[in-house]
Order: sequence, then structure tokens, then C-alpha cells
Amino acid sequence: MLCKRVIPVLTFNDGVLFRTKTFVPDYRYTLDFVDAWSADEIVVLDVTRPGAGERANFEAVVSEFARRCFVPLSAGGGVRSLDDVRRLMAIGADKVVVNTGAFERPALVGEIARRYGVQCVVGCVDARKTDAGYEAMVGFGARSTGLSAEAWAQRLEADGAGEILVQSIERDGSLQGYDIELARRVRAAVRVPVLVASGAGNWKHFADAFRDADVDAACTTNIYHFTETSIASAKMYLSGAGIPVRIS
Repeated sequence: MLCKRVIPVLTFNDGVLFRTKTFVPDYRYTLDFVDAWSADEIVVLDVTRPGAGERANFEAVVSEFARRCFVPLSAGGGVRSLDDVRRLMAIGADKVVVNTGAFERPALVGEIARRYGVQCVVGCVDARKTDAGYEAMVGFGARSTGLSAEAWAQRLEADGAGEILVQSIERDGSLQGYDIELARRVRAAVRVPVLVASGAGNWKHFADAFRDADVDAACTTNIYHFTETSIASAKMYLSGAGIPVRIS
């Protein structure tokens, strides 16, 4: 049985670590360290709005994480072209996360997959709950794709994404738990690994996602998790609950 993954997702506004709430930078933190030894991967996302910062500041973050961390590093936010991907790969990213860029130019995912391999492309599904289900959004969660979350995930997979990261706009920063129904729908719609984010407030929420939605990885963006033993503690809890995880 494949081990489930536990992944910190860190969001940066103009190179500064921020917590987000409903996809808006909400609270600034000083990043002293991340429990990289116990994490299975790390995802860093640039949430800087256009005209509100310099891309070089986020690239410096990616470069520093690549230097310090010994686990796979995914970087995303603002990826619009193959040149953007080349820059991130050149400074140490192992994967790129794409959403808006893939919607605006559908050929992008395939270009990345052909150049770097499908394992390097993480397709992101930012979803908003509606009366009819879940709608896929782009542009910091502000623009509708006109597609359901499931349909957008399927398109990303068909274009060459090797993994799908699904995020709930309403649950972001809530600490109330993942949107399990959203995760289930996306998990059932695609064959590639699914990572769920947005809403985790305790270790039980991780277990719920693994048990009830059968996702491959549980992600957390809340800084209170990023203490010296946090990810290790999460994994000990999950192991005790019968969830297969890597204990190092």
C-alpha cells in the first residue's frame, strides 16, 4: 500500500509568508523554519496580486527553499508560460502548480508535461461551492471558469497534469476541516493522485480526508502546524489511526 503524504503549503505575498483566508492574504508571519525533515513535500505559492510586488521576491523564496530542503518542492502562482516554468526549475523547483495560466492558455499543461514530464505538473482546482455543486475558479478565486470542479480536474489530467491539488475557497483559513464532498468528487473524477488543501485545523481532519475521500495527500497552510515537531506529530497520529504514512 502506498504511503499517504503530508504536505505543508506556504503562501507568499511579495516574498513574505502570509496566511490566507478565502484566498486573500490575511496575516503575516515570520518564517523561521519549516519541519522539512518530516514533511513528504513542500508547496510554495505566490499569491501576490498584479502590481503589488516583485516576482523576484518569490523566486528568492523558491531558491532558498531549494537550498534548505531535501524533499520535493512544488512552486506555483503566476505560472503563465514555459519560460516561467524554466525559471522555477532552474532555481530548484521539482514541480510547478498551474491553474489560471492553464485556463487562459490550454496548451500550457501539455507543453510543461512534454518538456519536463507529467510528474512535474500539478494541476490546481480552486473551487467555490454553489447550489449545483462546485465551480472551478481562477484568478485568485475571483473568476469563474464556467466548469465544475470535476470537469476542470479532468481537463487538467487530460492535458498532462500528473497530480491534482484541490482547494476550497470557503474553507481556506477556516480550521473547520476539509470539504470532504469536494475532495470525493475530484477523487472520483480523475485517476492521478489528488492532494486536498484548505480547512485543516487538527490531525483528525487529515485522517478524515484519507479515510473519507481517499486522497493521496493532505495539505495544510496554517502556520500553527509549522513547529519543530508538528508534521512528525501529525504522522504519529495518522499512523496510530491506521493510516499508512512515512515515519522518518
